[in-house]
Amino acid sequence: CPTAADLRPTNGTRLCAQLYADNSPYYDQCCAGDVLEVLPGSDVPYMPKGWSGRASSLVVGTRCELTVWSRKGKKGTSRTFSA
Repeated sequence: CPTAADLRPTNGTRLCAQLYADNSPYYDQCCAGDVLEVLPGSDVPYMPKGWSGRASSLVVGTRCELTVWSRKGKKGTSRTFSA
């Protein structure tokens, strides 16, 4: 997995988080598969098409927090992740 300080897409701008579709009990095989990039200041009440219930691992960048909810529309239980 990338480190929190290394979160940068191909165009070089800063990212707040990356969510990954594939995970493994072996650390060197985590953070694989499709990647969902979260930009700073994003407010997304619904997961993009094809991502609901799919994210299995994530990395949050420095000076960022990622809050997720258990139900769509920012309902249900929430949890906040940071670097």
